[in-house]
Amino acid sequence: MSEAVTATLTRSLRGTDLLETFTVLRGELGAPHLATVPLLPERGPHAELAARTCAVLDCLYADRQPHGWRISGVPGDDSRRARRQLESDLNVVADVLGAESGADTGPIAFSLLGPVSLAATVHVHNGEKLQSDPGARRDLAQSWCLGVADLMAVLRRNTDGRGVVLVLEEPELERVVTGRIPTASGYRTLRALPRQELRATLSDAVAACRATGAETVVLDAGAVGIDWTPRVGADAAVLGLPDGPTEQWEPLATLHEAGVRLCFDTVPVTGRTPVSELVRRVLGPWRELGMDPAALLGTVLAPSARISELTPPDLPDALQRVTHLGGALTEACNEG
Repeated sequence: MSEAVTATLTRSLRGTDLLETFTVLRGELGAPHLATVPLLPERGPHAELAARTCAVLDCLYADRQPHGWRISGVPGDDSRRARRQLESDLNVVADVLGAESGADTGPIAFSLLGPVSLAATVHVHNGEKLQSDPGARRDLAQSWCLGVADLMAVLRRNTDGRGVVLVLEEPELERVVTGRIPTASGYRTLRALPRQELRATLSDAVAACRATGAETVVLDAGAVGIDWTPRVGADAAVLGLPDGPTEQWEPLATLHEAGVRLCFDTVPVTGRTPVSELVRRVLGPWRELGMDPAALLGTVLAPSARISELTPPDLPDALQRVTHLGGALTEACNEG
């Protein structure tokens, strides 16, 4: 792990040209930073995160219905389109990296919808959420884990031996835990799933990623990630940057002391807030908790959701703002 505060991207982007976008990301987020294979949903539903993840599944397929993606055991036109899109994206990654000088051999990040949120998003044959069917949940989780092995084989080949950071996006985890996922009709909600089952599902997913060669496994589950990341064995958690009193930093300090790397994904990409002020917002409460500033080395920064609204020409400046903050924080941490 590089002894620096680095930058990455955790949000989808505008635009339809993956070759151009990934080239920009490699230019702005080259080593020691972490470039990611971005999501460009403006290309259509087959390029969204759910479709990308369904394209990875082993022996399960997905087709588009009026209510969303439906899982089945038979491939159709939509599943083939999603898989072609994924294959094309991975080929673009190989083309961009192959055209580089080879000096930057740092890892590449790749995001998937985690098995819990995937089950809360897709549907079964009767139109209901897959989460409502215990057998279907088990089959989906197993298919997800097996599919990751095939994905990692292609990623390792197309990235020419670079490390791969797998990001498990679990935006629905909190609602699954609290029983707030709506049914297909929208008139009621599905019951909360047992925490033991959820922990086993996510632990198996993390283990599958690691067993197939992922250098780092990241859990992006919002605020509940503070509790769930160490429970399921993930290496890092994507969290919002606290903007309140010092007490809000205490769970993050505890998480860090447990060996979990922190990734803050709410760094402003526009506005007039000086970088020095952003550094103070991070280091001030960290010091007040009695934490060593040098302990923040290894932390990762990512742009806020605002970056998903920016046009492609504005992307480089926004990313430079984040890398500039990373450099300033690195310097401040080293100074103590």
